[in-house]
Amino acid sequence: MNLRDLEYLIAVSETLHFGKAATRCFVSQPTLSGQIHKLEEELGVILFERTNRSVHITPMGQQIVAHARQILEQVETIRSLGSAQRDPLAGPLRIGAIHTLSPYLVPLFMVQLTEAHPELLLELTEATTDQLLVQLAEHQIDGALLATAPPGDEFKEIRLFREPFWLAHPRDHRLYEKDEITLGDLKDERILLLSQEHCLTGQVTSACRIAGRKIKSGSLPRLNASSLETLVQLVGMGLGVTLVPALSVHGGRLAVEGVVLRKVEIPDAFREVRLVYRSSFPRVTAIALMSKIIASVMPNTVTKIAT
Repeated sequence: MNLRDLEYLIAVSETLHFGKAATRCFVSQPTLSGQIHKLEEELGVILFERTNRSVHITPMGQQIVAHARQILEQVETIRSLGSAQRDPLAGPLRIGAIHTLSPYLVPLFMVQLTEAHPELLLELTEATTDQLLVQLAEHQIDGALLATAPPGDEFKEIRLFREPFWLAHPRDHRLYEKDEITLGDLKDERILLLSQEHCLTGQVTSACRIAGRKIKSGSLPRLNASSLETLVQLVGMGLGVTLVPALSVHGGRLAVEGVVLRKVEIPDAFREVRLVYRSSFPRVTAIALMSKIIASVMPNTVTKIAT
């Protein structure tokens, strides 16, 4: 067994296709298949169930893949120790971020991060909270920018900032004349939401106390939008109102003709953004330095959390 065998093993587990795994690893399919077969013989277990049409990983294969990922991560850490001694951010750092945060937060810190640490190889991934936690647990990423607290003792977090929600409503809406918008003002409004896999949906539902609302006669069906940009466009069409995170408003990113974006006076209308990482991750210094850079570039529309 060697490190290359473990790379082949992980590639097959992620693609569930020997041809695609071979392409990813820059080897021929017979070479990769042969090495996987040798690995199975050495271990005395079947790692993958194969048919002419499909490949499925066995329960034992899943356990071995989890350990393989940990081994390769530690090997990468060993390889980067020399550069890490000179700069804790040197070498690859794989960071994930939720869809409603990445487009608005990453551009704020990327320039300063790359200028301060040009040797850093930052690899970014966008996904939902659940997907990122799985990737983090399986050592596919090193850290994740999330807006919900991580579960259990497997993860640690650095709380970065509290981000309020802003209201988006049509310019000709009745709320346009109000100086302050409170929870009561939204009681009878049709609030547009993202699809359920986004954590922002649950946060807005909770903040606006709309979880138990009854559907009014003639109301629109659930729109299942997948982006904040889509929601604000729908607001501009007069289909309802919505709440968006403050960073998405910064720099006019969500500016749409006929839509007003403004603060609200709702105590629970906010989310806390944090950088989550595995408790066992060996490069905690890199995570801490990245969090400091992020905190240093935050606009005054969010509130930094002292750590």
